[in-house]
Amino acid sequence: MVDNNNSNVTVTTADMKARLKESYDTIAPTYNTWTTSHSSLRIKYLDKLLQLLLGDDFSPGRTFRVLELGCGAGIPVTESLLHYPTAHFHITANDLSSTQIALGKERLGGRDVTITELASECRDEGGSKVNWVQGDMMALSFSEGEKFDLVIGLYSLIHLPRDEQEVMVDRIAGWLRPDTGLMLVNFSEEEMPSHVSEGWLGEEKGWMYWSGWGAEKMEEKIGNKKLEVLVSEVNNELDDGIDASFLWVIARAT
Repeated sequence: MVDNNNSNVTVTTADMKARLKESYDTIAPTYNTWTTSHSSLRIKYLDKLLQLLLGDDFSPGRTFRVLELGCGAGIPVTESLLHYPTAHFHITANDLSSTQIALGKERLGGRDVTITELASECRDEGGSKVNWVQGDMMALSFSEGEKFDLVIGLYSLIHLPRDEQEVMVDRIAGWLRPDTGLMLVNFSEEEMPSHVSEGWLGEEKGWMYWSGWGAEKMEEKIGNKKLEVLVSEVNNELDDGIDASFLWVIARAT
């Protein structure tokens, strides 16, 4: 996902997030086409996550609450959970891009929910469903009694400044159901205070920002949260000339 075309730069957080939203709004069709054909690692680790969640003594038909950070148009995570055959998932799907949220809703159904409405959502049992929440993940807030069984953030926290990544992991630990809630997130293996790329995926308006603490430091930071790390793997990815390595982490709330 990260390329190596541009060096570290300094950019203000507000400007960066506005430009990221504009980029993802503009390149959404190209990005979704690319994602559809490059989802194998996402599916691999989602399967690992669900195996840990469901276990061997799982009773079919149970409903789980899920928060996906950086859901895009729901490809492939939200879509896979909605169609999962033996469990129900009530998904809160968040993305910075209003275009991606609109495409996800068109593709998978569900309804738009504002950040202020989140506390009353996804409490009832029943079949799988999705509520779409557009906005900065750092603006999300949940009451103390609202806990998730899964929080998933794939190729999304890397768009936050490094300090915000650490804050977000801490928040995720608090949003998860104690002792059973699971987090699946990936991070850049490379340490980079900030990294900007122009023309990402061959798109003229494909302006991108990434940052990362690096695998070793990020593992240490996660270990200092109320999380038990179950899976921590660096996986090399080479797709369409984009060469990058990511730290994939599955952790359980303690």
